[in-house]
Amino acid sequence: MKALKKRWGIDSNFQLTIIFIVFAITGSTSAWLSKPVCIWLGILKEDFGFWHTPARLLIIFPLYQVLLVLIGFLFGQFKFFWAFEKKMLKRMGLGFLFNEKK
Repeated sequence: MKALKKRWGIDSNFQLTIIFIVFAITGSTSAWLSKPVCIWLGILKEDFGFWHTPARLLIIFPLYQVLLVLIGFLFGQFKFFWAFEKKMLKRMGLGFLFNEKK
């Protein structure tokens, strides 16, 4: 845990616990919400067959990103999760979304 706290720049075990809780809630919520979103978009297992699962994963990804920052904000950890999101999206080649000038 010490290495993880150092890597993330966290001082307390309490903050680390809150961050783990946010990750757990976000993962569960995005998986739970993906089904109604797929139904709303008309992505049904009967129509897509095998491709239903990859399509659902593509829907979960942006949903997870938004929920992570939102739930992190609700738990008072916006700064951490916003930095986490920017770092992850930059590594995925989507850094142009932030257009930060230095």
